[in-house]
Order: sequence, then C-alpha cells, then structure tokens
Amino acid sequence: MQTDLPFVKMHGAGNDFVVLDTRAHALTLTASQAAALADRRRGVGCDQIILIEPDPTADAFMRILNADGSESGACGNATRCVAALLAGETGARTLTIRTSAGLLPATIKGPNLVEIDMGEPGLGWSDIPLLEPMDTLNLRLAMGPVQSPAACSMGNPHATFFVDDLKHLPFDSIGPALERNRLFPERANIGFARIDSPTHIRLRVWERGTGLTLACGSGACAALVNAHRRGLAERRAAIEMDGGTLTITWRGDNHVLMEGPVVLVFEGHLAPEVLA
Repeated sequence: MQTDLPFVKMHGAGNDFVVLDTRAHALTLTASQAAALADRRRGVGCDQIILIEPDPTADAFMRILNADGSESGACGNATRCVAALLAGETGARTLTIRTSAGLLPATIKGPNLVEIDMGEPGLGWSDIPLLEPMDTLNLRLAMGPVQSPAACSMGNPHATFFVDDLKHLPFDSIGPALERNRLFPERANIGFARIDSPTHIRLRVWERGTGLTLACGSGACAALVNAHRRGLAERRAAIEMDGGTLTITWRGDNHVLMEGPVVLVFEGHLAPEVLA
C-alpha cells in the first residue's frame, strides 16, 4: 500500500463518497480496508468508496464499493461526481463512464450540475434478479407496515414500497431484513416512496451494503420507473430525498436520465494506518 494516497471527498444530494483516482497507480482494496475507510469515526467516512480506473473505450472505469466493502454495479450520484471531476480535467461537456453495469453517458449541464443517462431499466424478474418468477409490479412481499413493492433493476436491484407516511416507518428494523430477504439473491436496495403529486415524489432509501442514506440516485430512478408503471407518476418528476432533490426522466426510448448537483467537499491524503 502506498504511503501517500490522495483522495477527494464529494457528495451528490448528500450521498457521499471517498473518490480515489487509480488511473496512474493501480490500487486494490479488500472489503475490510474499504469498510475501514468508510467508517465515519475511524476513517474518512462515506456511503461508498469510488475507484477511478483506466478504461480503453471510455473516459474512465468507476468501481463502486459499499460501506461494508461489498461491490455495487451502479451509483448514479457517484457517476455524476466522477463526471464532474473528469470534466474539470479536460473541459469536456460530455463524457462516458463505464461501470460493471455498463456504459453511462454524462452531460455537464451547468456549474456543479450533471446529467447521467442511466440506461434502460430491467423490468423482468430475472433482470433484477428475483429468486423465482414473479410479477415485478406487485411482489409477494410484506413486512411490518409495508407490502407489495414494485421492483426493477437500475444496474442494481431495487424494490420500491409506496407509502402514505414516511415519518414513522421503522427503517432500522425493516430495512436490513428487506435488503436480505430471500426473494433477493443479490440483496436489494429498498425504497420507500410517498407520491405527493404525479411530478413530485418524496423518497427514502435503505441502500444495500450501506443502510439509510441521504440520497440514492439509482433508487430515485427506480422510484420514478416503478411509480410510472403503477400509474402514480408521470415520466418526469422531482424526487425529493433527505439530502436534496434529483430530476428523473424516463424517456420514450426507455432510457432513464438523472439530473442533479455535485459538491466537492475537500481533498486530502490517507495515512497508511487507515488501511492497514
């Protein structure tokens, strides 16, 4: 492990990241090292750790590690942050970032404002994936006060419960249990959405491998897709989360666009003991 490891702390609508640029010097983090770095008391603290790696056919490859050290396929908020960093280097207004879930085109829309094309949602039971064939608009799943979510994949598994009350849900008990329900062989991100109007959704997300976060970009995309499929929302809506609001559009060509803010919080260098 190199002794002088620079990093950038960023967030998108409160969903925060430690970003490590490994294009010049390869770096592999173990699950325990990633968890140590994400620890908010003993490490830098973040929801996800992002490794920017070289890619021969895109502007960069983005590797996503959750706070527990597990790897994720997609993270829209992090993609916006990485796009902003790369655009700052080159001045480019359009970029393409590869993740393990595929290529994500990015457009710089303004100062600290980035739009990502998150691609097409996976709507079949095997796309998500689920353990067995099932109607993805009405999963046979209930726990406590929530039931019958809709599910889709946005590069990672999502289940969205539609609720009337977000204030009194027992997130700390139902979140982990739903994330690890046997129905989701790869675990799942669990969204709890309140439909305020066809163009405004209030959302909280229990993220797979991280817990309750201030924002989840792919979760916001899933909420809009699932709400529209249920006839509850239009194809474009503001998704308000604890940390901020994203604008999500499900275009007629089946691609889902996410527009939202990015913030560079600070830059620093990691002491080697953090990852020892």
